[in-house]
Amino acid sequence: MTIDTLLPLVAKPSRYCGNEFNAVRKEWTAASLRIALAFPDLYEIGMSHHGLQILYHLLNRRPDLLADRVYAPDRDLEGLLRERGEPLFALESGRPLADFDMLGITLPYELCYSNILTILDLAGIPFYSRDRQAGHPLVIGGGPCAFHPEPVADFFDAILLGDGEEAVLAIADLLLAAKEKGLSRRETLLSLCQVPGLYVPAFFEPRYQDDGRLSAIVPLVEGYPSVRRAVLADLNQQPIIDRPLVPLNRIVHDRLGLELARGCTRGCRFCQAGMIYRPVRELHPDRVMEIACRGIENSGFDELALLSLSTGDYSCLAPLLVRLMDHFAGQRVSVSMPSMRVGTLTPEVMEQVKRVRKTGFTIAPEAGSDRLRRVINKGITEEDLLGTVSSAFGLGWKLIKFYFR
Repeated sequence: MTIDTLLPLVAKPSRYCGNEFNAVRKEWTAASLRIALAFPDLYEIGMSHHGLQILYHLLNRRPDLLADRVYAPDRDLEGLLRERGEPLFALESGRPLADFDMLGITLPYELCYSNILTILDLAGIPFYSRDRQAGHPLVIGGGPCAFHPEPVADFFDAILLGDGEEAVLAIADLLLAAKEKGLSRRETLLSLCQVPGLYVPAFFEPRYQDDGRLSAIVPLVEGYPSVRRAVLADLNQQPIIDRPLVPLNRIVHDRLGLELARGCTRGCRFCQAGMIYRPVRELHPDRVMEIACRGIENSGFDELALLSLSTGDYSCLAPLLVRLMDHFAGQRVSVSMPSMRVGTLTPEVMEQVKRVRKTGFTIAPEAGSDRLRRVINKGITEEDLLGTVSSAFGLGWKLIKFYFR
């Protein structure tokens, strides 16, 4: 059975073809280490995830590494794979996931946890780390939910807490060394303990109270008492990702994403991301311009999204928008921003954004009253909210979205 015989039988075969513009195809036998990057949700959502694209391109810059992708299949393909006894495959190579040396799984939100098990099951990889043998790939997780890993810890050989750009390359180097030395699975995991931010669940014992609440995690390996998250010190020192993947069908965020900054200083009490991505690190405006120009040129996107936890707090936003719009307005490329904090959506920002077309604005009141906003440390008032909305309507916007918790 080949992939080509399955794809005509599913509703959206473009999800599984792997022929996207700027996709990286390498010879399987030419790579010393092969890594499959999995996003446990549908293609339309996974292709919109900026982090997976960063890791995909960083790994593939190395000639000795091969990085491939896989997304959770929809029910039609899942049914066909089960019915015909075929394994889940990676997009570029078409190889079964069990053939890879490492399976890296993003942990973006808790609702996708069952999809992780679906991917493992369809790949023929045992659910539990303790049941895997030498021939199975190492299963390593990472992402926002890595900071609360215990509900899924038994399914992973290791889980990365924090930023992945430097850590994923360190992991790859250690796996290459372990492969060359012929280390056992346990010896390989012991070597991975030196990677900052990497949590190996097998080397810790969780303790629970009678009511099921976690009370302690006891280290089992000498010299590995705890795990501190990995922090990328300077966004500006990272290689430019200038050849973004261009999806084959409409995805959730069908545009060029560009991360302006990582981290947030606001300290809203409900916000996990504001805590786990600290401290604030900004990309230099010149670097932003370089990435934007090369990314648009190499992709053909007609929209540029400026991404961060609070884009309006970027220190050079207003002058940056002038530079971006001066450059892209003639190409009819628009600029959009994610959910904006009330007070940062200024008339100057809105004037620049509307130069090509009025992309949507989402502002985040978060709660329905000033009292509740004070409780969650949001720091905005109804007066601030009405002032922002009035400015937007005065500049021609007819639709504004509100984001509530």
